[in-house]
Amino acid sequence: MSGIPAIAIVLARAGSRGLAGKNWAQVAGRPCVAWTLEDAMAADSIGEVVVSTDAPEVAKIARDMAIGVVARPQELASDVATVDAAARHAIERVGADVPDETPIVILYANVPVRPAGLIDRAVELLLSSACDSVQSYAPVGKHHPWWTARVDVADGGVRAWEGETLNHGVFRRQDLPPAYIPDGGVLCVTKRALELRVEGVEPGPHAFFGRDRRGVISGEGEVVDIDSRVDLLVADALLKEKADSPQSTQRAQSNEWTKLA
Repeated sequence: MSGIPAIAIVLARAGSRGLAGKNWAQVAGRPCVAWTLEDAMAADSIGEVVVSTDAPEVAKIARDMAIGVVARPQELASDVATVDAAARHAIERVGADVPDETPIVILYANVPVRPAGLIDRAVELLLSSACDSVQSYAPVGKHHPWWTARVDVADGGVRAWEGETLNHGVFRRQDLPPAYIPDGGVLCVTKRALELRVEGVEPGPHAFFGRDRRGVISGEGEVVDIDSRVDLLVADALLKEKADSPQSTQRAQSNEWTKLA
């Protein structure tokens, strides 16, 4: 892929309210974060991969894979710390000479399942459109907003979430208009956007997305973001199925990865 090489920042906090130790939990025979690190290294558009973490377990996995580690301070590792603050800190540690034109790819360590080429598609769109950010989106399927309802906890009464017509009058999934939700597979931003230097952007948690925000679409179920035990089981099953497929190219795997729990 032509263009400016991107820098990938893999974010991996030690703490987690939903599932303790999820970033280094075993998924299909290797630590969860190792899958994301391998995806980043396999992307043609990425020239450098850095892990931002406060977890010794994650730092060891990264170093064993010859990937640089940025020690994340505790104030950027709490459950109220923002993604962009942690990413900015990592970029500052990478070096002040990172050009403004450099795409910054933010990847989450707890997303072991993403389709091949998703990272490169996001970077390509960022560069070709000169937008501020690109995020991956998945179709919502049967969890469509038109099928969202209010249920009264007192008497069980059901009514539409908005308006007067339940389900917007649509009762077949194929009749629903396309709708998408961020799936966590990839987030790519310009350095200017990450550093909040894009003019005319309203303050807020997503201000670092800039003004011109675009998306790439992944297939339903192609990205798994692990936040619960159920997510972990789904990711484990999908990756094992992929590894067992006759069309699968077996990924390189070291003994050290499989030893880590």
